[in-house]
Amino acid sequence: MAIIAIGGPHGSGKSSVAKRIAEAFDMNYVSAGQVFRQMARDLNLSLEEFSVIAEKEKKYDIEIDKRTEELAKKDNTVVDAQLAAYKASHADLRICITASPQVRWERIAKREKRSLADAKNETVVREEAERQRFKVLYDIDIDDLSVYDVIFNTDRLSEEDVFGLVYAVVKHVITR
Repeated sequence: MAIIAIGGPHGSGKSSVAKRIAEAFDMNYVSAGQVFRQMARDLNLSLEEFSVIAEKEKKYDIEIDKRTEELAKKDNTVVDAQLAAYKASHADLRICITASPQVRWERIAKREKRSLADAKNETVVREEAERQRFKVLYDIDIDDLSVYDVIFNTDRLSEEDVFGLVYAVVKHVITR
């Protein structure tokens, strides 16, 4: 089978698509975001609070990435992570799912049943903290999309449209 890396910023739709792709192709699903959220819950912290702490204490990113990288080595896996394309460089296909900040904030607010202002503020803080951490820890510029094979902007596409497009690309790659 194959290893498919699906990355992109928070609220872009990458996790929704990655889960559906894993299910559609009967593949394993690995999510760095789930690991991050669980670690925040275990510490009884918000994502924003945990992001600030993780920025200062490298051990959290290292642990998340270590777990993700190990799981991503298995064949027949979809890797869902902001750094998926960077950390699973051996992937057969690296897909970026992206969207404009406003659309992402709106999606996060809706998904988490929060105000738009709260979703925006938390996301801005979280992403800046991550941007700095990833640069320091791995010398990765998360704004550099050249590591991806395919990039989908989901601003004007429904989840079903995005899934259909990603499905077609994945099917092409794994059946060639």
